Amino acid sequence: EVQLVESGGGLVQAGGSLNLSCVASGFIWTDYAIAWFRQAPGKEREGVSCISNYHGNTYYSDSVKGRFYISKDSNKNTVYLQMNDLKPEETAVYFCAADSRLTAQPMCMNPRYRDLEVWGQGTLVTVSS
Repeated sequence: EVQLVESGGGLVQAGGSLNLSCVASGFIWTDYAIAWFRQAPGKEREGVSCISNYHGNTYYSDSVKGRFYISKDSNKNTVYLQMNDLKPEETAVYFCAADSRLTAQPMCMNPRYRDLEVWGQGTLVTVSS
């Protein structure tokens, strides 16, 4: 079964940090770019950070640049999103997605994100003020 499973969400105070994990199974995930999206209540899903497949090129949205870091561990089939200095407005469900057709930046900036090939179920991040 093709699957992405996120974990690591939770409640954190403003200024705090969380490290999200996305574990892939059922497909050759190294052939896929991996993205982290988030969706706040009442808002569109937005690309936060993405990492390309082979070369590991990364992309960050302007709002998280310098605070969030994406990385992958091929031995564990896992992509991480280290989030630092979190803000209350970043409260959202964070999803990871995989796609074999796109590289990092096009994937994160893709308005047709619903067409991405594989999605996880999401993990909730709540940032209190």
